[in-house]
Amino acid sequence: MTQPGQEPRLRASRTVERLVAGTETSDGAGVRLTRVLTQPLQRRLDPFLMLDAFGSDDPDEYIAGFPDHPHRGFETITYMINGRMQHRDSAGHEGVLENGDVQWMTAGRGIIHSEIPQQEHGLMEGFQLWLNLAAKDKSCPPWYGDLRRTELPRLTTEHGVEVIVIAGSCRGIDALVQRERTDPLYLDIHLPAGSSFSQPLPPENNAFVYTYRGSVSIGDTAVPIQRMGILANDPAADGVTITAHEDAHVLLIAGRPLGEPIVQYGPFVMNSEDEIRQTLQEYRDGRLGQQ
Repeated sequence: MTQPGQEPRLRASRTVERLVAGTETSDGAGVRLTRVLTQPLQRRLDPFLMLDAFGSDDPDEYIAGFPDHPHRGFETITYMINGRMQHRDSAGHEGVLENGDVQWMTAGRGIIHSEIPQQEHGLMEGFQLWLNLAAKDKSCPPWYGDLRRTELPRLTTEHGVEVIVIAGSCRGIDALVQRERTDPLYLDIHLPAGSSFSQPLPPENNAFVYTYRGSVSIGDTAVPIQRMGILANDPAADGVTITAHEDAHVLLIAGRPLGEPIVQYGPFVMNSEDEIRQTLQEYRDGRLGQQ
């Protein structure tokens, strides 16, 4: 058994099943972003529904932000690498994300919120991940938490690899937020050139990496900057080993699939068309987000 802080010994690392470049698009009031995990990949990467990467030092590409919009049926995890973004929602929550902070929001049965930049110049960079909720949890009350950079658990390996633990557990260090049903793992891994990092993964959990600085390799496959590598579900593999040939930053994200129907209509993710129609009616009637 691996002791806290000790490097795990894997029998075999997962391999990269395929590389994904993502789709350039805009959302909100014209914010430019790359949609890395798109709707066609939702079943393959269940329980994850979407990953957006945003990064620009041109205020015209982010300044209008994301005015009031609804969500139902899932959770959003926003990781702000650089910049300042204010959150407000219909449940009375309010907060400002700054460099290195994480916002975790459970939309549950319904919430209306806004995300507006609190800067007029400089770099705005980060990620938003959508994590599905099980059918039995989609009607839960909304929840919101700001996880400050200084509060996020982190570790540094003997090879100088720094790991920020946003969700799940890494080498005996637990994240501030855990989800038993979907078992999400969300690590931001900073690898110096020439270093490697290994992380155990349950073979049944879906997993992917996203490189946002430098480049890394997994086995014989390079995962260059701004590429997602979907990791193969190999029952013989008990984790993944990531190697950097230059300084690199990579997200490692994994979770236990729900195996339930996924029906998405814009900002709503339910299990059936009837539930989507009901959600749309509640939104039109002004009842969504009224707790």
